[in-house]
Amino acid sequence: MKESKEKITTTLSEKHFFENILAHAIHLKMGVALWKNPQTDTKHILFGNTSSFNVEDVESNRSGFVFHPYSKKETGYLIHSDFKASFDTTPKIEKDNANQFENIRFQEPPEIDFYSNGTTTTYCTENESFHDYVVKGINAIKENTLQKAVPSRSKKVLLPATFNVIETFQSLCTTYPNAFVSFVAIPAIGTWMGATPELLIEVKEDQYFSTVALAGTQPYDGASSLSSIAWTQKEIEEQALVSRYIINCFKKIRLREFEENGPKTAIAGNLLHLKTIFTVDMKATNFPQLGSVMLNLLHPTSAICGMPQETANTFITENEGDNRAFFSGYLGPLNLSNQTSIYVNLRCMQIINVHAILYAGAGLTGDSDPVKELRETELKMDTLLNVINN
Repeated sequence: MKESKEKITTTLSEKHFFENILAHAIHLKMGVALWKNPQTDTKHILFGNTSSFNVEDVESNRSGFVFHPYSKKETGYLIHSDFKASFDTTPKIEKDNANQFENIRFQEPPEIDFYSNGTTTTYCTENESFHDYVVKGINAIKENTLQKAVPSRSKKVLLPATFNVIETFQSLCTTYPNAFVSFVAIPAIGTWMGATPELLIEVKEDQYFSTVALAGTQPYDGASSLSSIAWTQKEIEEQALVSRYIINCFKKIRLREFEENGPKTAIAGNLLHLKTIFTVDMKATNFPQLGSVMLNLLHPTSAICGMPQETANTFITENEGDNRAFFSGYLGPLNLSNQTSIYVNLRCMQIINVHAILYAGAGLTGDSDPVKELRETELKMDTLLNVINN
């Protein structure tokens, strides 16, 4: 990078820095992803051409940002890391990206014309229809057709006139420090933003694999001690089903050497969940392909689909169609800084012009109450709404 340019870039504010890179990427009609990992302050951005993603890419030399829809039958996408940058206290540009960075014309403020593709239809938006959907799921569980079901709903809201993508992203990072916060825009696919608490798979240094069972939900007042939190039988059973699902996946591949830590109460913004962490040493178990194998087995997990997986997925498709799109799919950085971190796309919304479509689901057991399940989806949508409307 030229010395003069380096001196200029160190004076840029975080908002100015990311807004202009984002505007440049969209002007070039490239895929772009902006994200922050849980419990860190560093924010990352990359953009590049987009190609299809296969689970085997976890062990390949390909790197970038993965964005995959809920349906396994649909195409997943990989935004290539043609340009990478980050911002902690100051901007940091990868050396290989110096020439690309020179081409960005920094303006205040830049004009950003988002990819406004995607459907504007929503499903189960009315309280009555979602109530009926939940009742149908509970009955299927009581009839032993399902062990668990996860119906979802969405609703369309008007974005405030003051809505700014980078400011909203920064607010989500501040409000939800334990979440994976993301903004993704891909031509012909659309624009999404979210703050998810749920890790799907992580592979560090080609050796350490981890995944998480996250289920059970209750509101959090921000003040109560976690040691005083009580959970109902319904919530405990819901979380146990997710943990059992992961263990059954391990059994399918004859993997017995894993560590299980939990369940423990975890904070996810305005909500609490029960969380269990599973870890595996891939070198000790001689299983270098564990990341891709488990990604294929786990998705869609029982936390966002239900059990048995195939029956629950059929139940969802019959009642929701293909309207989930990228909600409850997965996303995250692939093979960057010797690490892959893929998260379930929860607490998310699609941005379409001046509107946003918000999504949320509720885990059902035989003890579920339709009124409480509706309230749970509202609380989950509030994760984004509280930030948008502030």
